[in-house]
Amino acid sequence: MRHQYKPLLLLSLMFLMVGALFCMNDILLPALVTYFRLNYTQASMIQFTFYLTYILFPIPIAWMIHQYGYKVSLLAAVVTCAAGCAFFMPAKYFDSYPLVLVAIFIISTGLTIINVAANPFAAMLGDPEGAHQRINFVQVFSRVGYAATPLIATRLIYNSSHEIRYHWPYLLLAVALLLIAVLMYFSHLPSMKPEEEEKFTLKGILKEGMSYRHLFYGVFAMFFYMGAESCTAGFFIPYLKTVLGFSDGRAGDYLSLYYVFTAVMGIIAVFILKYVKAHKLVGLYGLGMIVLYIVCIFFNTGYNAWFLAGLGLFLSIMFPTLFSLAIEDIGAFTGKGSALLNFAIVGGSVFTPLQGMIADKYGVRSSYGVPLFCFVMITLYAFFFTREALLKRMRPNPAVEI
Repeated sequence: MRHQYKPLLLLSLMFLMVGALFCMNDILLPALVTYFRLNYTQASMIQFTFYLTYILFPIPIAWMIHQYGYKVSLLAAVVTCAAGCAFFMPAKYFDSYPLVLVAIFIISTGLTIINVAANPFAAMLGDPEGAHQRINFVQVFSRVGYAATPLIATRLIYNSSHEIRYHWPYLLLAVALLLIAVLMYFSHLPSMKPEEEEKFTLKGILKEGMSYRHLFYGVFAMFFYMGAESCTAGFFIPYLKTVLGFSDGRAGDYLSLYYVFTAVMGIIAVFILKYVKAHKLVGLYGLGMIVLYIVCIFFNTGYNAWFLAGLGLFLSIMFPTLFSLAIEDIGAFTGKGSALLNFAIVGGSVFTPLQGMIADKYGVRSSYGVPLFCFVMITLYAFFFTREALLKRMRPNPAVEI
């Protein structure tokens, strides 16, 4: 099986920063609850703002990729993320929560470009049958970024005098992103473009997208997944602090463990996918998620922190595998299909405020019923509505033929 390793390694370095930026939301939410004296519903605007870009920009981004190719688009994405990180400086100077949300929106715009462009680009860097493995491989580095970020960021944000310096991690990320942009500019990253088509309109994309049933169902699965992921990580530290009485530092350590589990299992899953069909693995891991959510909501075991961190084991494969299942065998429509699929990431904007309202009224423990519901829907998709599951149901059963 052939892979283009040098471009994949550069993409992996970029995804390391992507993981760090996504994880920062989970650390920022509880920090800003304290700093700006917010309730959970107000603090959930962080996730709402972050995921809002996925409904505003995927189609314009897909047009940009079509016009300028993957390399230029990804370079623009990294520079945009760096600008958003730098914007945290004026936000801190003016002590303005709205400016924090503006900075998050800018970062999310860059990340939306990456999610629309990088996953199909990774899928194209080698033989088609290795697409699942390549997407999972680059996404492993995002999980490494997730795992390392809480250990570093919590110590940068909370100093010995208990001052909350929420802008410091973002300034370091801005520098790192600019260095990656320089590497990308001078690299030999292939300047690939999606295959040309006659027209590029929203109506045309939606019409053609509907012709791929598994892509249509994949959009719904991704919608629920992004809701579940943002809810699980966003309220991870509040759960440990309010339900189990952990300190900020100890809660941050368990958040790191959650992402370590995600990264390690993500690496293992690259090899498991050689032997287990992708949709079956998503379904089995979805069942594991459901069991752990039920334990964390309804039971006091003395090991709830470990069960909460253990969610990372089953979450590990979800995004890249759901993504690759949805765009499987859609040919020249892959770039535009990716844009449609990225609309579904707005699930993070829909479900997190809902969880915030439940947390304010009934407590953080009960609010985890929201991601539990999401994973029930994802598990049903995995077993019954992926491309292979749909084709299997369409095949006649030889045993009943006359």
